[in-house]
Amino acid sequence: MKPSDMTDVRVFLGCAGWGVASGQAAAFGPGESVLQRYATRLTAVEINSSFYRPHRRSTYERWAASVPDPFRFSVKVPRAITHEARLREAQPLLEAFLQQATGLGRHLGCLLVQLPPSLAFEEALATAFFQELRTQTSLPVACEPRHASWFGPEADVLLAAHRIGRVAADPARLPNAAVPGGWPQTVYYRWHGSPRMYFSSYPDSALRGLAQRLQHAPDAGPAWVIFDNTAAGAAADNALTLLGLLGLEEAPLSEL
Repeated sequence: MKPSDMTDVRVFLGCAGWGVASGQAAAFGPGESVLQRYATRLTAVEINSSFYRPHRRSTYERWAASVPDPFRFSVKVPRAITHEARLREAQPLLEAFLQQATGLGRHLGCLLVQLPPSLAFEEALATAFFQELRTQTSLPVACEPRHASWFGPEADVLLAAHRIGRVAADPARLPNAAVPGGWPQTVYYRWHGSPRMYFSSYPDSALRGLAQRLQHAPDAGPAWVIFDNTAAGAAADNALTLLGLLGLEEAPLSEL
């Protein structure tokens, strides 16, 4: 089944970055770039490099031109906003970032706001930041908080009020962090590798459990699943396995 044909399960599935290891090349279709080959099988990718440095709008436009219509990008909000400014006085930084990232056009599917572990929930600060974000974009937004104070009911209500989904992360820092929260129409699973973050591959049993959750979830809109265990190439293998478990595709799109 091609991504555009998804009916029973709607999911944007991919990795943090579009690297394809040499041993995985046969699992993907042909293309003039790694991104084009990656997009023959998977339906989404998370751009993490935007967290560390800005990209020209023309670079985003080039990436968008490399993928098929159903494919979507999630783009990580710069650390200059989340880790350096710590969400304060973010208006000009957000404007610059969005001017660049919206070069993806219709392929821009979500923004990821990952917060530093030391950033505790402060209602006034969070309200000001997400209000400003919502004045600038109506795009789906997923927030990955990492301080325990973000997983109580007050933070969840605030996120939902601003249409911000809370990431379901693995490994989870506490039980609530493992399940989606906040705005229910933005569901975003971000699996980093366990037990060794960024390296460990997930066993089939864990991937089957995730597939069942996705298949039995309320139909609140497309879910995102991003594998961030990219250090040793496990992410692409896990994503392709989950693709098969969901019954979305059996061969490279170029062969269908």
